[in-house]
Amino acid sequence: MRIISGKLKGRRLRAPKNLPVRPTTDMAKEALFNILNNQYYFDSIAVIDLFAGTGNISYEFASRGTKTVFSIDANYNCIRYINETAKELDLDISTYKSDVYKYLETTSLQADIIFADPPYDFEEEKFLAIVDLVFEKNLLKEDGVLIIEHSKHTKLSNHKNHSYDKRYGGNVFSFFELSSEDISDEEE
Repeated sequence: MRIISGKLKGRRLRAPKNLPVRPTTDMAKEALFNILNNQYYFDSIAVIDLFAGTGNISYEFASRGTKTVFSIDANYNCIRYINETAKELDLDISTYKSDVYKYLETTSLQADIIFADPPYDFEEEKFLAIVDLVFEKNLLKEDGVLIIEHSKHTKLSNHKNHSYDKRYGGNVFSFFELSSEDISDEEE
């Protein structure tokens, strides 16, 4: 796994073999950040990384200047690895060891970008539960986006907040944003 850009551009990281993870490939990560780079100033946003695993996505945001990065994972060893790596690389990343669904139920944090990389073998309902919680709990800032990484076999495009998909090999990034319905509900 490699940091694509920012102050740590090109830095290679080796996660312990015993972590229960499937890190986002460098190719897919680079493509994702090319999209985000055109929409956000990384030094002025807040990011929540759900199912953070190795912290791959969190390091990329922090390397690009994002000061507010929250990494959430239920696995103690993943959280420990992220903490150790962030300290070693002098990156400001806050970690929370928590079940993602419980975290979404209880947090009051809002973010510009929420990234979720759940296990690919999840049932579609579990993916959609993430989307529902993010929008029910109003966890995105005004022009924020929820991005869920999943396999090409999972279809999330029927959700009312779905904007578009980007495919890279067997990986798909589904983007979700506030719908006009959500915005009119907030104004009432």
